Amino acid sequence: MSVPHAPSRVVVVGGGILGASTCAHLARGGAEVTLVTSGDLADGASGRSIAWMNSSGDRTAEYHYLRLIALDRYRTWRERHREGHRFVRFDGAMKWAGDGESFRETFAFERANGYDSVWVDRADVPRFAPDVDVAAVAEEGAIFNAGEGWVSLPDVIAALAAEAVEQGATIREGVGEACVDIVDGEAAGVVLADGTRLSADHVVLATGPGVPRDLAALGVTVPDSTPAAFVVFTDPVEIDVKTVLNTPRVAIRPTPDGRLVLDADWAEQSIVIAADGSLVIPEESVQGLLEEASKVLSGNPRLTAHRVGAGMKPIPGDGEPVVGPVPSIPGLYALFTHSGATLGLVLGELAAEEILTGASSPVLETFRFDRFGVDELSEEVATGAWKPVMQS
Repeated sequence: MSVPHAPSRVVVVGGGILGASTCAHLARGGAEVTLVTSGDLADGASGRSIAWMNSSGDRTAEYHYLRLIALDRYRTWRERHREGHRFVRFDGAMKWAGDGESFRETFAFERANGYDSVWVDRADVPRFAPDVDVAAVAEEGAIFNAGEGWVSLPDVIAALAAEAVEQGATIREGVGEACVDIVDGEAAGVVLADGTRLSADHVVLATGPGVPRDLAALGVTVPDSTPAAFVVFTDPVEIDVKTVLNTPRVAIRPTPDGRLVLDADWAEQSIVIAADGSLVIPEESVQGLLEEASKVLSGNPRLTAHRVGAGMKPIPGDGEPVVGPVPSIPGLYALFTHSGATLGLVLGELAAEEILTGASSPVLETFRFDRFGVDELSEEVATGAWKPVMQS
């Protein structure tokens, strides 16, 4: 990374993959950087992600390109880290359509864009994915994407944090909710839950599903489609599962310690949000995911739940990433996106480069805040009347 400007003081808020990646790249570029997170590293959305790395399906050309270079960064990362091949896997992914649907158009779209996509007839499934029960696959066949895979985000986040500390960064976990400190209409640092102020030249908001809330507190509205979600982590399984599976009733990916991670849209829709905001996960939904996963795996193994990870899943209103300086608040940079698992490394790299050099990345131009008309300060911020509100 070329950094012609003097190193900056930066506070990164958020301990997920986007925050950790941005912090590590800033530290590598010479910045004086502090990462603060309300709880532990990776205890939010990054710790309960299906973490499927891909650019599958129908996407805009700009988003597809961003995801392709994101996959490339993970391939480079895993070759340069001692346990990279345990935490980042590219063993391929398989998907097939549900009843009354077809993936033929999806396959045609992927091939037209040069994506590594192969149509697999039902009888040939074992050759591509021996961990799949052929009887569960759609009669028309399936799509196999050899270049896709999965990432163990908590392990990668830990490695990024360690690298950042080696480069002089400070990591502060368990600080409670932090808010941006605004002075004369500009981001001047953050205020921690205990009132501690950390001064900075730049602040990076990477709080996952909390980004719209944090920006709203500053009078900035970003369209938000964030839903409640959960995944099930199974107990270790005997079957050797390598392929990421995206099936009509369940998505599956393995973990480094021999477990599986499961989720599905239908299961997420069963979540009950209690009066206090907590999420109630119906036991029948957990059991349903375990049963559906067993049906699609070779040998139909009996699966049991180890734990459930529930919380809000960050998704911008139009589905595409929101990345860059917040136009109305100098010194404030934010990252808000779905598919943080796929995009984590490259967005952290590009964000750090923009902050340190002051130059805009052409790769990110499609994903700026100005597509939502975010161009004016709230009256309180503009007049200096805004004060940080401490959250318990």
